[in-house]
Amino acid sequence: MTRILFSFLIAVGVMAPPALAEGPVLVELFASQNCRACPKAHRTLKAVDAERDDLLVLTWSVDYWDYLGDKDPMALTESKERQRGYTDRFRLRGPYTPQTVYNGQEQCAGNKRHYVERALERIHGQPEFDVKLVRTGDKIRLSGRVPDLADIWLVNYLSGDANTTDMLHPVTHVSALGPWLGNPVELSVPDCEAGCAIIVQEAGFGPVLETMVIQP
Repeated sequence: MTRILFSFLIAVGVMAPPALAEGPVLVELFASQNCRACPKAHRTLKAVDAERDDLLVLTWSVDYWDYLGDKDPMALTESKERQRGYTDRFRLRGPYTPQTVYNGQEQCAGNKRHYVERALERIHGQPEFDVKLVRTGDKIRLSGRVPDLADIWLVNYLSGDANTTDMLHPVTHVSALGPWLGNPVELSVPDCEAGCAIIVQEAGFGPVLETMVIQP
């Protein structure tokens, strides 16, 4: 993968006002091959995703159910760490599968369609953020206003013919590109082997401010 380069832009003259977020709703499913309820969650999210064009569903595989069967080959340490962050944020007793998280603002079990649809309805009632990712050629410009420190993540996942699993967009790698305080930033477009996305999120696994899908 090519190196992601940051360059802080020098403001010349009057900056244009930031636009409202335009990216997809980020739906994150935490699952395991040893979770009995997870196959239904995979089917549920595939069905919902097929009917909409405003979602990015990512499947994060965790390993804490491995003692019930074979080791999950897709499990990542980052998946468990990310879910623990959401567990603390939503003040849950502990992590569980299949858990779904919506733009870092809502969460519910992912194996029941009416739970998923209600969570998506609640997301559309949330205030939008003045954060924007715009691609021009081989550069991506991040601009806007943030209430506090944010993190920029690059997430790689399997898609299309590269995805031979029964999961929707299983995550294969995640990189922290750096912190962000709202200053204009220019990123180099990453070289994605299958699929990848840039996620701008309030630090501490808070609300997702903007998401951009990068086509390989």
